[in-house]
Amino acid sequence: MTRLVRFQLLERVSWIASLNVQYLVAVDGLSVLFLPATALLFLGSLVASWNAVADAPRFHYSLLLLFMTCTLGIFCALDSILFFFFWELTLIPLYFLLGRWGVVSGCQRVAARYVLIMLSAGLPLLVAFVILAASQPVPTFDVIVLLAAPLPRSTQSAVFLLCLIGFAVKVPLVPLHTWLPQFALAAPGSLTALLVGLKLGAYGLIRFAIPLAPDAALDLHWLLAGLGTLTLIYGAVSMLAQSNLRVALAYASICHVGLAVLGLAAFTAQAVQGAVALLLSFAVATGGALLLLEFLRQRTGSTDVHSLGGAAKTMPLLASGLFVCGMAGVGMPGTSSFPGEFLLILAALQSHTGAGMAALFGLSIAAGGFLSLYRKAFFGPVVHREVADARDLRPREWAVLIIVIALVASIGLYPIPWLEIVRPSAEAWAAGLVR
Repeated sequence: MTRLVRFQLLERVSWIASLNVQYLVAVDGLSVLFLPATALLFLGSLVASWNAVADAPRFHYSLLLLFMTCTLGIFCALDSILFFFFWELTLIPLYFLLGRWGVVSGCQRVAARYVLIMLSAGLPLLVAFVILAASQPVPTFDVIVLLAAPLPRSTQSAVFLLCLIGFAVKVPLVPLHTWLPQFALAAPGSLTALLVGLKLGAYGLIRFAIPLAPDAALDLHWLLAGLGTLTLIYGAVSMLAQSNLRVALAYASICHVGLAVLGLAAFTAQAVQGAVALLLSFAVATGGALLLLEFLRQRTGSTDVHSLGGAAKTMPLLASGLFVCGMAGVGMPGTSSFPGEFLLILAALQSHTGAGMAALFGLSIAAGGFLSLYRKAFFGPVVHREVADARDLRPREWAVLIIVIALVASIGLYPIPWLEIVRPSAEAWAAGLVR
């Protein structure tokens, strides 16, 4: 069966004519909601860095805008080389933003390591896209054409494994996750919110890896489910060993993106609806939590629980906002993550029952880990001077908190409009896996 693809606002212009590379952008239900989510998260990052950037602010904000442009390009690109161009271009602003405005010593080393890892991960993607183009009678990088073109099973296997490696580093899936905790500790919270809140690697799996090589994906369903389950359990258990709230949230995001990958291994419309809904919730809830932690770091100089304690007494608005975002992150009913997690767990239990049961256990561990860290950081006596002297949220920071809580509550309590936007493209995605 040939997949029905419904793309809107399509623009097509020849870019590199000799290689048949085009500037081809469009949106569908799988990508359109990420555009406003990206814009809102970048707006929150601007507010978080409002008073924190004294060194070359114009350069800093120019880099943030470049990063936003590349991110929006990733969500819109339907030419694989154009996608790869935006994918790699994100490394330039990230390198300078982390290397120059990092919050710990040695941040330049962390920035260099991150860029080298991502450059290495980009090579398998480029090879996969070249193999796809060369497999057509007329070489093309047009994803719309490639989605409808049958491929030999051996070619699909090579393409799927190469894409899986390339995207798994960015997701990140265990054991390719080691860069994220270091990045979360070294980067300012506004930058960590962008990288953790916008799960570009998981989007790449949904948009490219699975639909471009459907037979190979179906054959290797056990690999996707296994990696997702391993990532979920590892992220949840590792969260228990952390004392820094930023690093703990990074491990929590690893845990929950593992659930998205596990659910996708069911290859159903319900699963991809849940995955997109959960990824959108990352931008709102996890991104919002990391922005609030940046506000906390600016006031106290740390996000380590041993340097806090009793913070809810001096910063009740910040503490309340972080609690709401944290509970949304662990999938509490009535919050933005619950609809996506519920759909993914149902899909996992139907397709990989054992892995689905393990996922429920891992999510319970992650929820307990968050509550334990939150209690240590925000309750009890105030013993540190920085916490005692800290001010609560300023008016422009209230605005960020109000928007985040409104989205967390509205998506969680009434998810139908959001899921209905995704549903037609999710059904087409699932139908395209059967050719």
